[in-house]
Amino acid sequence: MGRVAALVAGLVVCHLSLRVALGLEREAPDLFLIAVLVGSRYLSLRAGAALGFVVGLLEDAFSVLSFGATVFAMTVLGTAGAQSRHFFVGNSRWFPLAYFGLGKVLRDLLAWVVSDPATRDSFNDQLLTASPLAALYAAAVGAVVSWLFLRGSLRT
Repeated sequence: MGRVAALVAGLVVCHLSLRVALGLEREAPDLFLIAVLVGSRYLSLRAGAALGFVVGLLEDAFSVLSFGATVFAMTVLGTAGAQSRHFFVGNSRWFPLAYFGLGKVLRDLLAWVVSDPATRDSFNDQLLTASPLAALYAAAVGAVVSWLFLRGSLRT
């Protein structure tokens, strides 16, 4: 559990370093999402939701548009990630790719649905063009992180 906590903290620091300090924004992978999905897989339902809430609040603190949309999306993902270990047991090589990719699509969908219509991109631009590409990016980065630091295992 200590290794997972260190990995989650490292991913949060790397996300802030890449997106905020270096200003890479969308060019950097969504390491907050990966941190929530990795961390919540090892936590209880309540703790997974709390992790998602805190990380979503941290991300929304740097956003001036639709405050709260990311908090909601990350809280739902933290809850779903904590429950996922009860439904998906095993050590498949392909599970991390699907887990992180679907997590990114779900995060984007949830944030889009609850964000202010005046400030969000169109459905086609956001969810049919940008989100699938970002999901592939998050899936690749998340799978590599999982395989390197967790020895491929995303289960308790």
